[in-house]
Amino acid sequence: MDSAVTPASQAPQAQPQGCTNFKLRQLMRRVANHYDAEMAQCGLKTTQYSLLSHVLKLGPIRPGDLAVVMKMDASTLTRNLRPLVDAGWVTLEAGVDARSRLVHITDAGRDKRAQAQRHWKAAQLALNETLGLERVKALHALVDDSLALLAALPAQESGHDE
Repeated sequence: MDSAVTPASQAPQAQPQGCTNFKLRQLMRRVANHYDAEMAQCGLKTTQYSLLSHVLKLGPIRPGDLAVVMKMDASTLTRNLRPLVDAGWVTLEAGVDARSRLVHITDAGRDKRAQAQRHWKAAQLALNETLGLERVKALHALVDDSLALLAALPAQESGHDE
């Protein structure tokens, strides 16, 4: 075998072109804009829908525990909860002791979440149709696998909204 010829299995792989962070941010902006446009029809942001969904599923829940589950810092959670409290969709009530509080979803919050869920589903179905079910499933698998691999990296607190 000629030493100048490298078998295909040992050939150096081509490196990805461009910045992975930039490409992911482009994709995330496109997807977020798609969902945001649909959610705006019921007067919610996608982050608010996510908060209502988590409180419905997990509540009553301490704000700190909710922040951990949603992978956001406490100040971001507080800032994102404020409009929901002001709208009467969630309440912050006394917890088991004088120093703790619990987030509860109200009946109006349940109604708003049910209305928003129909819009979220419309956004999801439209995305599935545009990208194709196989591509969406593959994207979910790739994201899940990547998150699992990246979990080994040291966490960096950024304070960014999730």
